[in-house]
Amino acid sequence: MTKHALTNRAAPAAVSGPSAGIGGRAWLRAGVAVAAVGWGANQFAPLLLLYRSELGLSAATVQATFGLYAIGLVPGLLLGGPVSDRYGRRRLMLPALFVSVLASLLLIAGGSQEELLFAGRLVSGVASGAAFSSGTVWIKELSLAGSTREANPGPRRATITMTTGFAVGPLVAGLLAQWAPSPMIVAYLPHLALALVSIPLVWGAPETCGGSREGSVWRQVRVPAVREPRFRNVVAPLAPWVFGSASVALAYLPGLVKDRVGGNALVFGAVVTALTGFAGILVQPLARRMDDPRRPRLIASSMAIVVAGLLVSAAAAETLQPALVVLAALVLGAGYGCCQVCGLLEVQRMAGPKDLAGLTAVYQALSYIGFAAPFVLAALQDSVRASVLLCCAAGLAVLTLAYVTLRAARGGGRGVATAAADVGATAAGEAPVGTEVVASVPVTSAPVAPESPTAPATSAASSAASSTPAGPTPVAPQPEDSPA
Repeated sequence: MTKHALTNRAAPAAVSGPSAGIGGRAWLRAGVAVAAVGWGANQFAPLLLLYRSELGLSAATVQATFGLYAIGLVPGLLLGGPVSDRYGRRRLMLPALFVSVLASLLLIAGGSQEELLFAGRLVSGVASGAAFSSGTVWIKELSLAGSTREANPGPRRATITMTTGFAVGPLVAGLLAQWAPSPMIVAYLPHLALALVSIPLVWGAPETCGGSREGSVWRQVRVPAVREPRFRNVVAPLAPWVFGSASVALAYLPGLVKDRVGGNALVFGAVVTALTGFAGILVQPLARRMDDPRRPRLIASSMAIVVAGLLVSAAAAETLQPALVVLAALVLGAGYGCCQVCGLLEVQRMAGPKDLAGLTAVYQALSYIGFAAPFVLAALQDSVRASVLLCCAAGLAVLTLAYVTLRAARGGGRGVATAAADVGATAAGEAPVGTEVVASVPVTSAPVAPESPTAPATSAASSAASSTPAGPTPVAPQPEDSPA
């Protein structure tokens, strides 16, 4: 981080959009839309076992449909922020809702044609990337405009709305798939209803971004900060374990014990999905307290939790005990949350004001590589026992733990001036740069970027701290706004 970034981190920004007349509940319109898209993104997870039994698909094929979500999500995230800044929040959120509806319709049709199942998951990822990169910023801006509080409640509200969609969506879909008639149709109907209700709400929501046509969208996506040595040596190796740990719990472990839970397999998968997400959120206040810019304590602890979760997963695979699957989901969810916190704090410390959003988006894109883990495990399962595969994954996590901890302890390329500035800020009674805010990201949610609690975040500030020309940055809760 440059001296300029350090000295300007608390500078207030002007509001670029109309704030007069925005009511205190205006944010709910955007919030319902974000929850609806989050519902659509995660409703598929508990239905994996249903598609395997009904369509006769292999485990690897079903896991591939799960991973396609990430392939669609990444371009939606990288382009959603610049497009939203250029044309306005509503102009991106409305199409995202329609695309989310299209995704559920394709998934319904995929009950008889597996090609449409693949298409539905890909389209769902695109909708999520676009909606999360614009919707979370919109909630923050509407909350700031309609609130008289000094601290912006928008980050907490954005986290709550996304978490509601991510957690409730799979639970409802799993329950309907378990007991409702025509489960591969009925399970998607609540999302369709919620998304259609959200469209008129978004249409009537106040616009907070007037738009800027300066420069091209493609030029805004460039992120020079990815060449930083610390990003390459510490953040990039850590990133795939964020969703690599969570996706093992979401998409792989429930299938191993499906015969042990009998007719309740779909409900069991839905519960495991929800527990993984909630564990990832609830652990984040603890992760914030563990962070110390001068020592790699949080980095080591995050990867250690992932290793523990994979070892518990290996035990669950060996014994086929549903209780161990639940325990593994909780531990892996905690590992996911700690890794996400750690990665975002690292990005926040090394990025300049013009690189923060773009570098966060690149980091999140790398983190979604982890969604390939269930596919790789399922593809190898026919020749290697699942418990052995998970032990091998734990071994890779141990190697990552050793490498990133060593590189972080040596500085990992982090500037001496930045470290000194952090120490000086701590001595002066201030929080070190990058430690004020931690993203709270539900599983398969949109990435969340840090935001300064000392300066109100506004529409104009979204170009420098929330949706900079470098790329999209969804919203993170401030310390006082912890969802826990």
